[in-house]
Amino acid sequence: MSIWFRQFSIDEVRELQRSTMGAHLEIEIVAIDADRLTARMPVDHRTVQPDGILHGGASVALAETLGSIGGSMVVDRSRYQIVGQEINANHLRPVREGHVHGSARPIHLGRRSQVWAIEIVDDRQRLVCVSRLTIAVIERLPH
Repeated sequence: MSIWFRQFSIDEVRELQRSTMGAHLEIEIVAIDADRLTARMPVDHRTVQPDGILHGGASVALAETLGSIGGSMVVDRSRYQIVGQEINANHLRPVREGHVHGSARPIHLGRRSQVWAIEIVDDRQRLVCVSRLTIAVIERLPH
């Protein structure tokens, strides 16, 4: 059984990324499963620190992007929006090239809050970062 509010296409979810930090970092949604959202991000001049390894902030940006998109996909977007409240990350392995691949899965989906677990691996499927994102679900205000 799917956790999503409705069925989303990958192209539709990618469209949510237009003109965002995720687009700037070239975070690309690659899979929508029944209870998981997966994306990849290049390790390149935009995402590395001066020593040439993946910047921890880039990993956090990938994690928050995945959790936030996932969070918005489980609510009625015409009535609710999600906002980040807290994120943490443990950086476990350096990455110098290729891509990192993030996978987000909910731990808790409540009426007013959600908690998402995000794992990031390298091209060889070695764990690079684990993160947890807490988001609030709030009613949309009229513009």
